[in-house]
Amino acid sequence: MLKNKLQKYKLILASGSPRRQQFFKDLDLDFEIRLKEIEEIFPPELKAEEITNYLAVLKASAFEGELNDNEILITSDTIVWHENIALGKPKDAQDAFDILKSLSNATHEVITSVCFKTNVDSTIMFEVTKVTFNELSDEAIHYYIENYKPFDKAGAYGIQEWIGFVGVSKIEGSYANVMGMPTDKVYEYLSNLA
Repeated sequence: MLKNKLQKYKLILASGSPRRQQFFKDLDLDFEIRLKEIEEIFPPELKAEEITNYLAVLKASAFEGELNDNEILITSDTIVWHENIALGKPKDAQDAFDILKSLSNATHEVITSVCFKTNVDSTIMFEVTKVTFNELSDEAIHYYIENYKPFDKAGAYGIQEWIGFVGVSKIEGSYANVMGMPTDKVYEYLSNLA
């Protein structure tokens, strides 16, 4: 449906995330993947969505001057925001354990920003979803880390995996956003272009 409306555009997804790539396939959109290595460092005074907005724009700015007239570049960034700290991807198993222990029996926010860039302008949007975990036993956390190795995931977990099924007691907002892309907002934005 939307694919036909967007025929005059070429969508470029600048993300190595298999989940984000799958979302675009599941939305039935034609797209190309273009990747650039970006050092994801942000100014320490930034908070919450300021961080993800900054990083999504940073990723898009790496393509400055490289886009053709009909191309729309899409970049994004996701963090877990908990107790005024941005939780990124864990460095190792101990870090993953510490992160999950901090999320146990608490509510955190998953924030994703998406930047749409053309050769003339860019638009940024973000989504916030609140996720509440039950109390997670040390045994359950170790089991999850050993069997699912969540080292490529912000906050050291994937809600679509075992830990999400057994640990998440409540979610307020977009489920897809917790997986790394507020698909409804992306779809709506692209629909308005067509």
